[in-house]
Amino acid sequence: MAALIFGFYSGKENAASRILWATSAVMVAIAIWISTSAPGAYTAFNGAFVDDSFARFCKIIILLSTAAILLMGQEYMLRRTMLRFEFPVLVALSVVGMMMMVSAGGLLAFYIGLELQSLALYVIASLNRNSAKSTESGLNYFVLGALSSGILVYGASLIYGFAGSTAFSDIIQSAQGQMPVGLLLGLGFVIIGLAFKVAAPPFHMWAPDIYEGSATPVTAFFATARKMAAQWLFARVLHDVF
Repeated sequence: MAALIFGFYSGKENAASRILWATSAVMVAIAIWISTSAPGAYTAFNGAFVDDSFARFCKIIILLSTAAILLMGQEYMLRRTMLRFEFPVLVALSVVGMMMMVSAGGLLAFYIGLELQSLALYVIASLNRNSAKSTESGLNYFVLGALSSGILVYGASLIYGFAGSTAFSDIIQSAQGQMPVGLLLGLGFVIIGLAFKVAAPPFHMWAPDIYEGSATPVTAFFATARKMAAQWLFARVLHDVF
């Protein structure tokens, strides 16, 4: 919020660059702080969020890779007059969602994190307002993202209806013995929705169009930090539930 206010009211041309460098520095600092935190597993909000060694490792990689992409893509964005103060702020917002995703201990927390990063990525994909391809890329990403989110929500509602809880630990207990058909269908819909987000075959046909229409640093962000966060979320869901 402070970065948005500074960028909006600042009349300086280098406001976007300053926010970009500050955002990158904060991400590196948070990564260092996480790496030096005490070992062990911790939970919050009645198990909705889990902070274990796996989540901390994922967060460090996401933060460092995003900071590197921001710094390496600055010159590219400046040359094409595409660097606006909203870019690093939206990237930081999506990173917060990714960090929530990899720490999710239940369906509700993971969906909130997933949508938090997705809403920012929809705007980032269409950052180049003067390009028809960029606008088309953002629109396509929004439509397909809404479709995959709908599949996820439907699957999560089935799981909640048959398991009686959104926590992964409770879902495991409900899956013991004879698994209800509705619970199995719900897990299938959740996996399909996640496969859309990860662009895993056969749900990957949307990815080339999005990558082609987006700016190169944006494509790099989609193909690295976002992809890694989605895959790690996929791994956590499959490991914790199955």
